[in-house]
Amino acid sequence: MAQNTIPLEEIRLLASGLFDETVRVRRDIHAHPELGFSEERTAGIAASCLSELGIEVFTGVAKTGVVGVLDGKTPGRTLLLRADMDALPLQELADVAFRSRVPGVMHACGHDGHTAVLISAARLLARLRDRLKGRVVFVFQPAEENLGGAKAMIDEGAFSGLGIEAALGLHLITLLPCGTVGLRPGPFMASVDLFRALILGEGGHGAMPGGSVDAIEIAAKVVSGLKAHLAGAITPGGRPLVNIGTIKGGTAPNIVADTVELEGTVRCMDDDARPALRQAMEAFLESVAKDAGGSYELAYTDGYPILVNDHHMTDIVRRTAQDLLGETRVFELEPTMASEDMAFFLRMVPGCFFFVGAGFGDPAMDYPHHSPRFVLNEDSLLVALQVLCTAAVRFLEGA
Repeated sequence: MAQNTIPLEEIRLLASGLFDETVRVRRDIHAHPELGFSEERTAGIAASCLSELGIEVFTGVAKTGVVGVLDGKTPGRTLLLRADMDALPLQELADVAFRSRVPGVMHACGHDGHTAVLISAARLLARLRDRLKGRVVFVFQPAEENLGGAKAMIDEGAFSGLGIEAALGLHLITLLPCGTVGLRPGPFMASVDLFRALILGEGGHGAMPGGSVDAIEIAAKVVSGLKAHLAGAITPGGRPLVNIGTIKGGTAPNIVADTVELEGTVRCMDDDARPALRQAMEAFLESVAKDAGGSYELAYTDGYPILVNDHHMTDIVRRTAQDLLGETRVFELEPTMASEDMAFFLRMVPGCFFFVGAGFGDPAMDYPHHSPRFVLNEDSLLVALQVLCTAAVRFLEGA
């Protein structure tokens, strides 16, 4: 790794000095959550901070996205740092003083922490601009939760002409204890596609079902057999995973339902297999529905591609985390079937998306992501800030 002109210890101390402010910003955003493409208040906080720091700011990118450009004193590489801003449609049940003030909306995935960390990263790196080489592009992205905000920003041309060469992003995660980092080079997170299947039968009286076609019975066969059918559609290495998340059908206990709607996701670890999975779903739905005398309609939406980490960029993050935390606190993880639209940025340029432990080490407190009782260990914000900024400086200095 190249010799740094900005020492690790200096970055560590600067980050420590920003910790209280990072927590304050995170709690403020947590109390005022906003859904995807509606993050106006959150975006305003980020844009205001960047502007105060003398960073060039672009707002309204893909509706609510914010991009900041910080040029160092000398020319060099250009690095993108990304945070997602959106919350989830959940009623918060966590017992915290700064709980959501918005009914039915909460930050249950740590995006409030990601945003606060990137704001503090901008503060820290702006303090170093007179010794900073190259350019840092701060990206506050809307709509990560199934809405593809990253792709929307890219498609809008937000990064054309900026000369971005690499990207870093992180996710706070309660599955790992605070004070740890988890990562993996190569394929790390699965692709995800979304589907909506409409099962069509023929309604009738529950006491006289002759002539009717029960859409609920067809749907039951789909639910019980779809996973196994798709698992056999591609090679085992593709690891297909199907989840049916919603079922809606029927109008009364004594009526044979004529329509059932199923919604869900299809994930895999092989992008080339995604078309085959779609075709296999079509064939299975047609077979099951036709055999029962019904029919179907399928809306299938391509979601996020597989997230693939660049080996060199992952090595920079790994070594940085080891220097800050110790080798025993940095883990190489197995690929996860969770998905992330950071994958679009990593298709644009090489980079690394890594996990920062945010758990308490207590099962009574470590609720899973997307739980209405989700809470973060806020000490993880400091770890995230230190690792992100140190890795960024090292990349810019030629690591």
